[in-house]
Amino acid sequence: MNTAHYCHLAELFDFPGPEFAARERALVGLLRENYPAAALEVEHFLDAIPERTLDLQELHTRTFDVQSLTTLDIGYVLFGDDYKRGALLSHLSREHAQAENDLGRELADHLPNVLRLIPKLKDLSLLDELVRQILVPALMLMIREFDPGRIEKKNVNYQKHFKTLIDPATGCDSTIYCLPLKAVLHVLEKDFPVTEMMTRLSDWSDRPQTVDFLGLIEKEMDIENNSNPVNSSCDS
Repeated sequence: MNTAHYCHLAELFDFPGPEFAARERALVGLLRENYPAAALEVEHFLDAIPERTLDLQELHTRTFDVQSLTTLDIGYVLFGDDYKRGALLSHLSREHAQAENDLGRELADHLPNVLRLIPKLKDLSLLDELVRQILVPALMLMIREFDPGRIEKKNVNYQKHFKTLIDPATGCDSTIYCLPLKAVLHVLEKDFPVTEMMTRLSDWSDRPQTVDFLGLIEKEMDIENNSNPVNSSCDS
């Protein structure tokens, strides 16, 4: 199976530069024949992103970093700060090193790094395990975080902690990065036997989880407020 397209999919989540839109338009053409559903998601995403590079960069930051809707670190999505994430990072770091997959400045479980690892993995059983047990469940949970109700709850916590919210570019849909996440899920479903598992997990991903990004945000905000008098109830 040719999996080179995962390197191109990874570029959807890289911090965007001036050539981002043109490069990803080429990806639409690459996907259209074999992955029409994914191509449509990417096309809709590109039609909706801001024209100015600075606005797109701010959208990327707002989605995945500062006052984020979710995170691109899939181990954190699945396990939070639990020791299991540490074990995953250790295993992934070893596989990245053996495959000579450059991590840049990100961690081993960063989504673009994991997508770029897929074409380089020689052990097909390990690849299947990575996709079925790690990547697909993480993507389903990441997509769940774009639900309007969950976004509202996160914004309430951010507003309480930071006193203000970062606004996306004027006229820009702050949830549009959900579309490339769905595109990757469509491609994985076509390339790997995960449809039955996705159906089984769809109910699981709709329920509150022990490890939950929204819950983690609330926990982190509470910890920081209690340890920092500037942001605590001491200033009220």
